[in-house]
Amino acid sequence: MNVPQDPAALRLTGVTVRYGTRPALREVNLAVRPGEFVALAGPNGSGKTTLLRAVLGFLTPVEGEVEVLGRPIRSLSVLERARAVAWVPQGESPRDDVRLFDYVLYGRFPYHGPLDSETADDRAIATRVLDEIGLADRADDGILSLSGGERQRAVLGRALAQTTPILLLDEPTSHLDIGHQLDLLARVRHLTEGGHVTAIAALHDLNLAARFADRIVVLSHGRRVADGPPSDVISEALLAEVWGVVADLRRDPATGAPYLLPHHLVSPPRPGVLLGKGPVHVVGGGGSAGPYLRALSEAGYRVTAGALNLLDSDLETAESLGALTAVEVPFAPIGAEVRERLRVLLEAATAVVVAPFPVGPSNLPNLDEVRGCLGRRPVLLVRRPSGEEWDFVGGRARALEEELRRGGAREVAGITEMLAALAEPRSRASN
Repeated sequence: MNVPQDPAALRLTGVTVRYGTRPALREVNLAVRPGEFVALAGPNGSGKTTLLRAVLGFLTPVEGEVEVLGRPIRSLSVLERARAVAWVPQGESPRDDVRLFDYVLYGRFPYHGPLDSETADDRAIATRVLDEIGLADRADDGILSLSGGERQRAVLGRALAQTTPILLLDEPTSHLDIGHQLDLLARVRHLTEGGHVTAIAALHDLNLAARFADRIVVLSHGRRVADGPPSDVISEALLAEVWGVVADLRRDPATGAPYLLPHHLVSPPRPGVLLGKGPVHVVGGGGSAGPYLRALSEAGYRVTAGALNLLDSDLETAESLGALTAVEVPFAPIGAEVRERLRVLLEAATAVVVAPFPVGPSNLPNLDEVRGCLGRRPVLLVRRPSGEEWDFVGGRARALEEELRRGGAREVAGITEMLAALAEPRSRASN
């Protein structure tokens, strides 16, 4: 096939696809470089499979253009498409118990006429592919005798036997256990590392996408809403906005790759509550923050909280309200990773409320980090009950709170004053 020189192996320009009157893709632009492994992510119905089928030429866009290797997909014959793009569909179940070797050989059909037999080169390719997917010892077995994970590798092997420069995979890890998921995606990743194969895979698992893909493209309601390296795309805000799930962001200490720990669904809005105020970050612990978190939420504010230890009742309250949190393991001091997460939440907050929490060596960093907010956003200190002991670090907590006051933090007597202060213009609330 005479291929024009285009830096993109695959390009979508303003692609819109409809099923009847319902749009499934909306003005999608996407360019994939040769040798990239791109993960398509998004909830069910977001357009992932539709995009792949448009690339294959199975669906014709009502607007826009799909180009493969520099040529419009609509200009390619069926055989030319099969020599350019291989396809691993979702959950394929072979009906006939053909020999595995012959099943992989099916991938060579685009290179022959209807009456041609396979060549020695075809058989050599099938043998090599079986070795690559780790099934050389099962070559003579019927495909129906394979396990689910082995069968999915066989489907991948048939696609690899096409020896195409582009490989499309639709939920290739569905119905696989975690071991087979890691194995299959590692094999796809290995294929792209030489730069000769470009892979685009629709994946539900964002953590797997972040581990193996060069880029993650997120679709929502048929639109591309995020696109970039996993470290730039994976975020708690994205998961909450697109999937409606509250999660904590972590990083693999060995690779630095981001991963998410989902907690629960975002709480539905209460009738009559206006969304968009906040977020207000509440620092507390031991149940001190609960009343303030609930009052803020009832007043229509989005809230965040922490750093808190697991099993703390304030954490339970925050999670019940769908709040993002900074969480440390039980009875442990706030570590560097959780402290960095606390900084992120404080940076995103429009105001900070410091509840009257008891301060010990493990949670003293909470006050220290609030100090960095002075002069940049309102800080409200809830007045502590008189005569109650709360500083268990030899006066350091009292000194920090006094420093917050001198730096512009405002003391409030309770919930009513807190809400009133937050409702004031920023220039007054921060004084």
